[in-house]
Amino acid sequence: MAPSSDRMVPLLLTLLFLCLGGEAVDRSNFKTCEQSSFCKRQRELKPGQSPYRALLDTLELSDSRITLQLINDNNKVRLLLELYRLQGNMTRVKINELKPIKPRYEVPDVLITDPPTEPMTLVAQDENGVVLSLGVDEQRLIVNARPFRLDIVEGPKVLVSLNSRGLLAFEHLRLRKDTKHDSENGGGSENEEQGEDEDIQPVKEEDDKPGMWEETFKTHSDSKPSGPSSISLDFSLPGVDNVYGIPEHADTLKLKSTDGGEPYRLYNLDVFQYELNNLMALYGAVPVIISHNTERTMGLFWLNAAETWVDISSSSTGNTVLGKMMDLVQGSNEAPHTNIRWISESGIIDVFVMFGPRPNDVFAQYASLTGTQAFPPLSTLGYHQCRWNYNDQVDVKAVDEGFDEYDIPYDFIWLDIEHTDGKRYFTWDPNKFAQPKKMLQGLMDKRRNMVAIVDPHIKVDSGYKIHNDIRSKSFYVKNKDGGDYEGWCWPGSSGYPDFSNPEMRTWWASKFAYDQYEGSMENLYTWNDMNEPSVFNGPEVTMHKDATHGSWEHRDLHNIYGLYVQMATSEGLIKRSGGTERPFVLTRAFFAGSQRYGAVWTGDNAAEWGHLKVSIPMCLSLGLVGISFCGADVGGFFKHPGTELLVRWYQAGAYQPFFRAHAHLDTPRREPWLFGPDNTALIREAIRQRYTLLPYWYQLFYNAHRTGQPVMRALWIEFPEEPETFAIEDEYLLGRDLLVHPVTDEGAKGVTVYFPGKREVWYDVHTFQKHKGAQNLYIPVTMSSIPVFQRGGSIISRKDRVRRSSACMENDPYTLYVALNPQGTAEGEIYIDDFHTFNFEKEKQFIHRRLHFSDNTLSSSNLDPDSKFTTAAWIEKVIILGASRPTSISMKTADGTESDVEFEFDSATSVLTLRKPGVNAGADWTVLLK
Repeated sequence: MAPSSDRMVPLLLTLLFLCLGGEAVDRSNFKTCEQSSFCKRQRELKPGQSPYRALLDTLELSDSRITLQLINDNNKVRLLLELYRLQGNMTRVKINELKPIKPRYEVPDVLITDPPTEPMTLVAQDENGVVLSLGVDEQRLIVNARPFRLDIVEGPKVLVSLNSRGLLAFEHLRLRKDTKHDSENGGGSENEEQGEDEDIQPVKEEDDKPGMWEETFKTHSDSKPSGPSSISLDFSLPGVDNVYGIPEHADTLKLKSTDGGEPYRLYNLDVFQYELNNLMALYGAVPVIISHNTERTMGLFWLNAAETWVDISSSSTGNTVLGKMMDLVQGSNEAPHTNIRWISESGIIDVFVMFGPRPNDVFAQYASLTGTQAFPPLSTLGYHQCRWNYNDQVDVKAVDEGFDEYDIPYDFIWLDIEHTDGKRYFTWDPNKFAQPKKMLQGLMDKRRNMVAIVDPHIKVDSGYKIHNDIRSKSFYVKNKDGGDYEGWCWPGSSGYPDFSNPEMRTWWASKFAYDQYEGSMENLYTWNDMNEPSVFNGPEVTMHKDATHGSWEHRDLHNIYGLYVQMATSEGLIKRSGGTERPFVLTRAFFAGSQRYGAVWTGDNAAEWGHLKVSIPMCLSLGLVGISFCGADVGGFFKHPGTELLVRWYQAGAYQPFFRAHAHLDTPRREPWLFGPDNTALIREAIRQRYTLLPYWYQLFYNAHRTGQPVMRALWIEFPEEPETFAIEDEYLLGRDLLVHPVTDEGAKGVTVYFPGKREVWYDVHTFQKHKGAQNLYIPVTMSSIPVFQRGGSIISRKDRVRRSSACMENDPYTLYVALNPQGTAEGEIYIDDFHTFNFEKEKQFIHRRLHFSDNTLSSSNLDPDSKFTTAAWIEKVIILGASRPTSISMKTADGTESDVEFEFDSATSVLTLRKPGVNAGADWTVLLK
């Protein structure tokens, strides 16, 4: 029997998608800088030939900002520079055309507020430049007039220099020559009124170069109705040779020099089976670079949502303008420095320089601009079971029961695109998932949850209400001719909602209401995939740049599209509960600020050891730019892992923030019990370790939400003066107190762990063996080993009774692991709330306590006296590492009651165990060791 046309569409799409990738990414589907005309034009510019000078007589200084005009002496186009000194040790620099022929795109919705400013004062001015005081730490801003350059210095040190290499380039908007009269003389009438200057002449257009007015890539044409509009600016960082950030790339944590090769690319793309050690763009783009040396950490935030390329080079400063200035200021021309150049296709220059000086200061500064990590429900920090696709409700029930049968905890089971009615999102397959509420209720009865996928490509089908509503409201992205933009994705012909439209986002959010999303319940959460956006038959598998979002082209805002999808979805989950419940939304595409809306994962990885390894620097890079809730598909999405790789991936994933197993449609089933009893036991133990540490994970996410500090941290964040840590990417810290070195090599018999900190000690969490810091140490491993070490001087809360889900453990007792430092002290926290609502913020319903050990006394005290919450959980055990044998132990509670505490001491390991202190986890108490 011939297949129906409805059945043929998914088959054809699957074949198309497989053809896009084969065994690995087909690089020919994606542009190089040479093939991207604006990148090629910008890269052809030579350093040291800047045509820009500052018109110092246009300087205006107010309490909140400086404005200054710049002129390009080649074409006489004027730019307007705005400079703001921001509270919190930051400076903002904006450069736009003084009088563009139409507005240029400025990125909205990323900054959480209009950043508050601080006053600046004029220190000196002459015909060559201006010096301004930035008001803190002896910071000065030096404006050099010809050529234009900005230097920010602190005392005798140059912190950063803008345009020191002369690579500022601003392609002004113009009319195409064949669409205007010669009398307009290249648009001079728009510029003749920019100001009076004897040197000003009517604008002389640059010679047209290929790709300025239209561009073709493979079979796709970009009409470029606004013509060339790219921008570029270079930054020099003296004394710096370590830079990080600009995710997402499947590459090293420390960024590489791009001299002689491709720049890093930031352009959200659906890259099928991506390659490792490649600077190609992937699914998300966060235009933030963090620089670090032993003296200072700083950040650069380039607020631009268009396609962006980043060049990085390091060299001696001696032959540059900056270097000559440093010779005078610092007396040396041999100091290393890093040059960073940002190139974007459109928009304006809007950059924030975050001056630190410590790593945590930079994180706080960036969080003050773009917000902090959303505080997730506790359940989302548990284990997630997913594949493309669980077949039907019977399959879901069988998998759920399998976890019980094999005594493996989990919190979420996921459904991919096949659960829908013909790829129509917000629907269920009427045959395979005929009773979704019954399925969800069955999970809820076990205190478990589900995630279902809702993608932003909408099936063009007159019988599909979602499509009809979007079309009737004119909420679809438009093509260049004004009709609804259509492309191919999983449903076949698809429309793409314009999520940049606030009205569209509000409408989308309303679709998650329980009376709108039929079959949904409060334990159903959401996954936004393919939101780069993915367009199978589009240029580079994404949307045409000349598609339109209202008055803006897609090129202007491409990288923010995925953020808008997640934003609208997150708002929908919040609204459906009346604003009570915290949402969970996983996204593949992201931008600066995406941390406010949920979690991300590293996309379509493969079951290979290299992909396991690269998951660590990929998530560390995301943490550096505010996105803490990160993970990689455990086991690899593509291909079939061997049992050793699968076990090692579970062990690694258990210690990464987002812990989900996921697999491709064509892979064999991979539920944790399918690989023999020995491997089942190893996987079970890894997942159980995750659940014992849920109190610590939850506390870390609470602190990330409050402060912007990353959950998963590169070692140099906590040890910023230790150069040995600067390039380490095979181990990391969770918070400040757990050091994790996953086993990521096939057949490994051991791992070499670097223990940071000259005055630190680290305790193996499994054996309690103590290791001194500031050394590399070979640690033997077996298949059951997960090398994890607790920092001396810390107190970590755990729950050692593991049940079938996190919700089942909410009122279970805590065990405190007290790891003493060489001074015999330790510090920690415990955080408790209802684990799922916003009441911790709205009503201050939480418990946040300080745990402190010194002078043989362990105490718990309230960190927030205004908070109010009670818990049934209690402290059932205290384990003190690095202890001495006491003669007696007593406990004193807040009401003055004293009692003896049972204990035992292991002299071989110096571990002291206090049994059943029996005190409530939210109470004040003191334990005295005598």
